[in-house]
Amino acid sequence: LLVGGPCTVEPGKVVGLELSDIMRSHSDIEKESAVYLKKALAVYEAVASRAVNAGHTIDVWACSLDQVGLFEMKSCVERTAGIFVMAESFNHPMFKRSFEMFFARDENDQLLLGAQASLDVLTSRELKVAGAIGPVASLNKASSCVSQEMEVGIGGTSAWRICGIDPATTLSIYFEIVNNHNQPIPEGQYRYVQFVTKYQHSSGEYRQRVSTVAGRWADGANLMEIGAGFDQEAAAVLLARMAVYKTENEEAFDILRWLDRMLIRLCARFADYQKDSPESFNLSPNFSLYPQFMFNLRRLQFLQVFNSSPDETAYYRSYLNRENTLNGLLMIQPTVMSYSMSGPPCPVLLDVASVKPDRILLMDTFFYVICFSCDTIAQWRKAGYHEDPKHENLRNLLQAPKDDAAAILEERFPYARYIETDQHGTQARFFYFFANPSVTHHSAGDAAYGSGENFIFTDDVSLQVFMEHLKKLAVSSQ
Repeated sequence: LLVGGPCTVEPGKVVGLELSDIMRSHSDIEKESAVYLKKALAVYEAVASRAVNAGHTIDVWACSLDQVGLFEMKSCVERTAGIFVMAESFNHPMFKRSFEMFFARDENDQLLLGAQASLDVLTSRELKVAGAIGPVASLNKASSCVSQEMEVGIGGTSAWRICGIDPATTLSIYFEIVNNHNQPIPEGQYRYVQFVTKYQHSSGEYRQRVSTVAGRWADGANLMEIGAGFDQEAAAVLLARMAVYKTENEEAFDILRWLDRMLIRLCARFADYQKDSPESFNLSPNFSLYPQFMFNLRRLQFLQVFNSSPDETAYYRSYLNRENTLNGLLMIQPTVMSYSMSGPPCPVLLDVASVKPDRILLMDTFFYVICFSCDTIAQWRKAGYHEDPKHENLRNLLQAPKDDAAAILEERFPYARYIETDQHGTQARFFYFFANPSVTHHSAGDAAYGSGENFIFTDDVSLQVFMEHLKKLAVSSQ
């Protein structure tokens, strides 16, 4: 579906035909003053159900300077395993490159797209399927593997339909441990989970893949063995998907409190510390990055809708729910590379303190790739020093992050928005939005004004303050 503007007629109307009638905002939705919303959601939900029953995928390519109604159409895309692509116009590289990549072919000249897929999950008796989150629709299979007590995402079934599938499609499956307390599971006994995936290849062949995963049960009191198997990157993405799914029915404030409680419980159980002594708090390497993943998740556009339109929110959330762990983690905690005269490119902290006058920073947030020239570098470039043959090193320094950005964009789907900005440029806000505000106008004080020290005007707490409060709550004996 190629969309150049919002639907202005029934069925599916999202805005009136008059130019004075503006598109709904998050505030309108929250106050229930979006007059067309409920009816439009019902219309597109019915379309989604028809598409799922027919095994059709709905992809929406939206090219407009304003909203087009992606928020209302999200069920059509998410339930049919389709994709969203947003761009400013059909001539924009974000549309053109994404469209080319969507129809990429393999070495046999076959499309990298499958159809009519399904996923069936089988478990050993101690595990039950609680649900799935991702581009799926329930097949309502009530097997003995289905949890009766817990439902996460799309639950109540052990099988799901995936109308369209590709090598990048990633689903989250959640399980519940069920066992009679009078008969504890023997330590070292194996548990099994089997994933049966069926799909039609673009060549017309029907294929089935069966993947069986086995793991040993551990004693609940053996925290060292349990902690050794903890994957903090996967856990962060799994919890982020759960939080995003909760936004359908819960307030953002309640979801943030839930995230905080989950993090405190984890740290209280697996950290090393003495009761009521925050200074003794220590997390093993397997858990050490997890708190900062949660810190960044709480601040980002998946849960904080301020300064985002409903269409943008639907777009961001849809990709978090379908991308793999690496890309999901990139959305939660962007990477930053530093380029300078003093050495080769190196990763630096996602922090305002990483902004140094003689650096160029390259940030990858999945949706944006930002080339950020710090103060001195920007001044040298504006003075034209890089055009002087004597300053070839500066010319190479300016080109290096652009080459690396081009390599990232070449492989990214959907094609990311590329931004070049200077430290004090108008688009520097994109960089500062993601950076940890370790130095603010409050902490820097009056002496920082005019001193050249970099800081952010914000009332948000920094990672350091967040960790201090986390330690106090985790070690508390109450």
